[in-house]
Amino acid sequence: MPASILGEVDDLSDVSVTGDTTTRLSCPSCGSAHVAQVLGDNGGISYVCTACGHSWS
Repeated sequence: MPASILGEVDDLSDVSVTGDTTTRLSCPSCGSAHVAQVLGDNGGISYVCTACGHSWS
């Protein structure tokens, strides 16, 4: 197990996608693909752009 989250991110970049369809989220504010899925206060799912800080659900 990696000692930090950076090790986890490096592991994810090594994964190859096989198949012909991929769905990626992008920030509606800045267009960045750096989006994190988070659990909201009421149990719902929300998203946060790690590039600009915009959040939405």
